[in-house]
Amino acid sequence: MAMGVAKVLILLAMCMLPALVSATRPVKNPFVVCGKVYCDTCRAGFETSVSAYIPGATVKVECKDRDTLRLVYSNEAVTDSTGAYEVHVAEDHEDQLCESILVSSPQADCASIEPGRDRARVILTDNNGISSNYRYANTMGFIKDHPLSGCTEVLKQYQEVEV
Repeated sequence: MAMGVAKVLILLAMCMLPALVSATRPVKNPFVVCGKVYCDTCRAGFETSVSAYIPGATVKVECKDRDTLRLVYSNEAVTDSTGAYEVHVAEDHEDQLCESILVSSPQADCASIEPGRDRARVILTDNNGISSNYRYANTMGFIKDHPLSGCTEVLKQYQEVEV
């Protein structure tokens, strides 16, 4: 009888071992969503030479079901001293809509989200021909409450010149 119980326990252990190994094994190739967050200091609607990158801003990566738009994944990150962030995503989200989204700015005078610069679509799948695990999101931005002095001169650089 004791021999039968031992055999059952050994068989059970052998069946559970692969599951335990795969559950504790780190994901081989996680995705890394990278981007930057800036403050539009001239209220131009785009980055300029005097735009400032925001350390300590919070961003998140969200993935939603393509058909139901139900949220299936979310993870947050905070920008570093250069305004850059990295969000690690372990799963493949091939059939989902994924975006990097602004959450908050630590700068009280630059905390309003700039229209059209609040999110950036990212593709999080290995089935798209991209061999790198890094995915680069477009830069997202907040807008300063009042433009810096000297912005008129800065914005003149961006005006079209007829030839």
